[in-house]
Amino acid sequence: MASDLDYVQYVIDQIKTNGTITYKKMFGEYLIYLNQKPVVMICDNTAFVKKLDCIKHLMANAETGFPYSGAKEHYIVNVDDGEHLSAVVMILENNAPMPKKKYK
Repeated sequence: MASDLDYVQYVIDQIKTNGTITYKKMFGEYLIYLNQKPVVMICDNTAFVKKLDCIKHLMANAETGFPYSGAKEHYIVNVDDGEHLSAVVMILENNAPMPKKKYK
């Protein structure tokens, strides 16, 4: 099931930051970027974040799941708690590398 753009916009609205938030549609699902770094994956209207040590303390009680077949296990983040979501996203943005440019 593909994700709804309304859900993606809701997630973006919950993130309280001074950074630049963008998104990209991929195969019916979405990837949300903060300052050009991927931070939240939206699949089946569920928000997933990578299981990284830098957010382990914030996601200790979070559910986990697989955003798509063949993916590594991710945390499922509660998007209704904007403060928590914002804290997770800010830490991820500070620790995520810039995506590598793909040359054609």
